[in-house]
Amino acid sequence: MPQVVFYQLSAGDTSVASRASELIADAFANKQKISVLCDTQKQAEEVDEFLWQLPANRFVPHNLYGEGPQSGTPVEICWQPEQVARRQMVVNVGSGMVPSPNQHRQIIDFVPVDDEAKQAARVRYKNYQQAGCNMQFKKTA
Repeated sequence: MPQVVFYQLSAGDTSVASRASELIADAFANKQKISVLCDTQKQAEEVDEFLWQLPANRFVPHNLYGEGPQSGTPVEICWQPEQVARRQMVVNVGSGMVPSPNQHRQIIDFVPVDDEAKQAARVRYKNYQQAGCNMQFKKTA
């Protein structure tokens, strides 16, 4: 049964992609293999850029879906649900639910400040809960 952690973003968070890149770096430091799910290729490229902007001591080997070595990298950034590999963790930067949530150990999701995006997050939270996931909610610092 996966653990789903929703992070409530504050007005100071510039974007979901920015906050996600910090959490991805933390997870990579803990030896996690991660899929990152975005809504569009443009959003995936934004996450990619934030990961490249991390300090050198927080480097995260990553690639966009379909790029990189045959064996893959520890972090793969996707923009279509069917691209999400079966990995320990999925970081959901997009507005939809992670497909087949029970195939992953942990899912990270976000509650943005924007009211429309916040409502979509509530729907995802309820859907994960109905799928039998263990739910957790955290406020960002």
